[in-house]
Amino acid sequence: MLRSLLNSPSPLFSRRGLMDVDFPMLAGCLALLGLGLVMIASASSEVAAVNAGNALYHMIRHLVYLMIGLGVAGLVLLVPLANWQRLDWMLLLGAFVLLVLVLVPGIGREVNGSMRWIGFGAFNVQPSELAKLFVVIYLAGYLVRRQEEVRESWAGFFKPFVVLLPMAGLLLMEPDFGATVVMMGAAAAMLFLGGVGLFRFGLMVVLAVAAVFVLVQTQEYRLQRLITFTDPWADQYGAGYQLTQALIAFGRGEWFGVGLGNSVQKQFYLPEAHTDFVFSVLAEELGMVGALATVALFGFVGVRALYIGLWAEKAKQFFAAYVAWGLAFLWIGQFLINVGVNVGLLPTKGLTLPFLSYGGSSLVVTCMSMALLLRIEWESRTVLGSEDADFSEDDFPEDAKTGGLVHGR
Repeated sequence: MLRSLLNSPSPLFSRRGLMDVDFPMLAGCLALLGLGLVMIASASSEVAAVNAGNALYHMIRHLVYLMIGLGVAGLVLLVPLANWQRLDWMLLLGAFVLLVLVLVPGIGREVNGSMRWIGFGAFNVQPSELAKLFVVIYLAGYLVRRQEEVRESWAGFFKPFVVLLPMAGLLLMEPDFGATVVMMGAAAAMLFLGGVGLFRFGLMVVLAVAAVFVLVQTQEYRLQRLITFTDPWADQYGAGYQLTQALIAFGRGEWFGVGLGNSVQKQFYLPEAHTDFVFSVLAEELGMVGALATVALFGFVGVRALYIGLWAEKAKQFFAAYVAWGLAFLWIGQFLINVGVNVGLLPTKGLTLPFLSYGGSSLVVTCMSMALLLRIEWESRTVLGSEDADFSEDDFPEDAKTGGLVHGR
């Protein structure tokens, strides 16, 4: 299996023996990953020095996660998209199993009142991160298989929710409201791009808003967060403490920041400074200019991902196009929610910032998503994997010619 992948055409084994990838996309992602490593080293230094006796403890762990993520990304680049399409239902089943296991006492680990992690020794795996990725892959396959049904009938529109709603229920049981919103939002966007009519899409939006309203009303802590969000200064030492400290960080940063490593808010004033609120520390140390540059860089990566989906659609690789759009919406949605929370535009919600926040599962899945997008761009550009493609010997590396292995769906 591995030998077959190594001998198949891929972005890592091009005709010229060099990497053949979308370098603007790769450069943008690597820049964000590098910025994330620097900000984790800075934002976590005080907490790590006190809790672990080593100011670089979290940075070292983040670097390990980053190396694992890049290694996994290299393997993902070798896998043809057709393989992901064939295994979409198995990936979805695996996501369900993980989301059930995390709720089992003794298997799932509780942190800050939430059962979101499965422990493996010194490392924790967050199933919701994998679930979001696998839902995108499964839904992309569904939209290809049931394209006409999705566009023309109510049944084709509702069938995905037979899968999505139980998964959303499992996420809410952890509870992980943020991941639920991001996953369902990406799924809704994929259905819209898959051809769902405006009336049905509008109905879906209305039902989603109603569901969010009910969920907020039925949980006291969610309602309290919403009330606090409207005026955090009314209870700045209680429910509004985290948001007010984040806003203070933005105010201290002014235009050009206080300098890298000189944040005051990270010194136990701002909770979760290296995870959910790393953007606030970035704004304090690098200023408004640094924060806007980060937003612009992430905007470039997000828009580039959408264009990759468009290029795949033009190459008539519709599964690849839906996957690219789904991943783009996951990134953009999570980025907008995290930054919105940091600047006080949205109620406080525990959701990591892609590429930048501390968290092994999030970082590894982000690297996997990056690799999938690079693979999609390469296959759509070289037309490899297309049923209408004609191949010549030049499309394969030398060892593949002699080994008699070919690439195909």
